[in-house]
Amino acid sequence: AGGPAPLLALTVALRTLNCFLVQTSFVPDEYWQSLEVAHRMLFNTNNYGYLTWEWANGLRGYSYPLIFAGIYKALQLLAKDDVHLLIWVPRLAQAVLAAFADVKLYSLVQHLENAETAKCVYFCQLCSWFTWYSCTRTLTNTMETLLTIFALSYYPIKGSKMGSSCKYLALIALAIVIRPTAVIPWIPLVFSHFLQEQRKADLILHNYIPVGLVTVGTSLIIDRVFFGEWVLVQLNFLKFNVLQNLGTFYGSHPWHWYFTQGLPVILGTHLPFFIHGCVLAPKRYRIFLMAVIWTVLVYSTLSHKEFRFIYPVLPFCMVFCGYSLKHLKAWKKSAASFLLLSNLLPALYTGLIHQRGSLDVMSHIQQLCNSSYQSQAFVFIMMPCHSTPFYSHVHCPLKMRFLQCPPDLTGNESYIDEADVFYSNPLGWLNKEFYNDTLLPSHLIFFSVLEQEISSFLALRGYERTATVFHTHVPQGRVGSHIYVYRKKTDINR
Repeated sequence: AGGPAPLLALTVALRTLNCFLVQTSFVPDEYWQSLEVAHRMLFNTNNYGYLTWEWANGLRGYSYPLIFAGIYKALQLLAKDDVHLLIWVPRLAQAVLAAFADVKLYSLVQHLENAETAKCVYFCQLCSWFTWYSCTRTLTNTMETLLTIFALSYYPIKGSKMGSSCKYLALIALAIVIRPTAVIPWIPLVFSHFLQEQRKADLILHNYIPVGLVTVGTSLIIDRVFFGEWVLVQLNFLKFNVLQNLGTFYGSHPWHWYFTQGLPVILGTHLPFFIHGCVLAPKRYRIFLMAVIWTVLVYSTLSHKEFRFIYPVLPFCMVFCGYSLKHLKAWKKSAASFLLLSNLLPALYTGLIHQRGSLDVMSHIQQLCNSSYQSQAFVFIMMPCHSTPFYSHVHCPLKMRFLQCPPDLTGNESYIDEADVFYSNPLGWLNKEFYNDTLLPSHLIFFSVLEQEISSFLALRGYERTATVFHTHVPQGRVGSHIYVYRKKTDINR
């Protein structure tokens, strides 16, 4: 594997390839809580852009989108703010950061164990299909995971000479500013460090308090600038997700979901190696296992569950997987081949095929920007809300609309969002909303499952299908296998 410099070059190359081999959408937050916000922060002079309800209610902070706004600004100054660069450069930046994190994990294990174990952990990390699927995405969960690896490399675990209380606490604090849930995996680790520390008062006065004040202060100032008022987003986030448990608006799962589905799915074929590694690993690594179990338990108490929420514990798991692989001796090569091959298929399938339509369809919308038709164009995306990115993937002041779905924060029992009202009677909704021909959108974009239901509206109002975009092999509910682009015929070409 060579020293850190050749290893870093190799890893950056791999993660860059990884970035270009992930062309699918995962969850709306990938765009709506980062790129869309950054795009609006910088290009709002033309008054185009959109902020979701979380921003209106101060649940999200501007620190993470600010990174992408900085990238956009650099591209703008270089006169390179082309839509393709606006899409790919943030992802490439994330890929380079992921490569640094992979090498940090390698160096940490090499320092704690030896080069052979470090190679095994590094191999397991690179093989993980879920890491491949997630590590180059512009998700707060991705940044939370990368910062967790960086913090881990400075954590004062027994036998470590690289430990630095100030550095690891600063990195955790930064992760918490970006996504408050980052505190969860670190509670057992910080508590364990505090118990072992002889000079507890020094740790509090010289590390906890200054690091806490600087990061909270910086976060407050950044948010004050962009919100225009003082907002403590971390507190609002906690109130909404934990105390009011309003995340259930986006679906709920049984308490055991992370144990029976969440963790087994994101670990995939690494699962037996993880279990084997937990049995074998020395006592000092028990704190890592504690962090994994504790995080999964805490998230299990919240009813809204997603795979990405437990992504930050994956690096801890990889340490155990690598430990297992190293101790398989005669079986090591066969086990490594099995891990590589069994992760390759899910990584390529989820990265290149599953749910790619919602990104591919954006290129059809982009084309409207370069036509003389742009000022008259009006695109209406009739899909489950936030199914596609928005202006960050179009980059021109095109008139666009999508179905809204903010949760009700007033306690109104009979509240139904716009998307639900639409799906309860699509035909009726369209006829009521566009009662006058002058109000009609020039383009309608929707999933194939909706076509039959609104066919009479399409025929009567003179729409024709101009594009069919593949989306998924496993259509569910409101999400169809394909996305259709319909264009209103003008009087000239009718």
